[in-house]
Amino acid sequence: MASVYTTEIASDSVLSDNPIHQRLLKAYVLAQDLVKGNLLEVGCGEGRGIDLLLPKVASFSAIDKIAPVVDELKKKYPTASFVSGNIPPLAAFTDNSFDCVVSFQVIEHIQNDVAYLKEIHRVLRPGGFALITTPNRPMSLSRNPWHIREYTANELTQLAKGIFSTVEMRGIGGNEKVMEYYERNKKSVDKMMRWDIFNLQYKLPAAVLRVPYEILNRMNRNKLKDGADDLVKSIHHTDYIVMDDATKALDLYLTVRK
Repeated sequence: MASVYTTEIASDSVLSDNPIHQRLLKAYVLAQDLVKGNLLEVGCGEGRGIDLLLPKVASFSAIDKIAPVVDELKKKYPTASFVSGNIPPLAAFTDNSFDCVVSFQVIEHIQNDVAYLKEIHRVLRPGGFALITTPNRPMSLSRNPWHIREYTANELTQLAKGIFSTVEMRGIGGNEKVMEYYERNKKSVDKMMRWDIFNLQYKLPAAVLRVPYEILNRMNRNKLKDGADDLVKSIHHTDYIVMDDATKALDLYLTVRK
């Protein structure tokens, strides 16, 4: 499969990405014990969690905007259904057609987040549920120019309550090993940000920042790996934990029901 991995997406084959890959994988590990019936993944990327979810459901459908990746997934998973297209809308899918939806690390990339949630609500059957993750803004270390916005736990909860009948907000945090990596990362990023004396990361257009962000982010991950190779290699999805208090989590973990 032609790779589209960046530091934003994170790879399971790039060692310096391992802590982030395991963090992203955790949502799929949690979802595999919950999903059932007809499942839709909104924003499947290169299919990080498909192997975990596909055996658990009667049917698996997915949508992503990167057409070449979708074409490769069609070949790899012939029993599943894949659609390429921008999100929202979810025009390829009819009302009340899915028992559950998963959408991990997607909403922060969506310009019209209300329309995104309304479309998830539309395609869910009555009683169906969706699992959504996104970074917890207070724990972010710098501006991410690939994100339209990030959320606090309260902001995303209130947004979801305007659309869904049941809303449960939890978080995904980490044990001591994960938080050691986080603190090392924070210290390293803070050193880099000292050079941004004019606070340009929040003033320049996102498109201008994406190339330097990618370069510096990759340099930083490699530096962290070189300085704590055993730590970076050893972090596993089991080191990430579900937290009832989402305000202190690395990622928000939202469950909504129609």
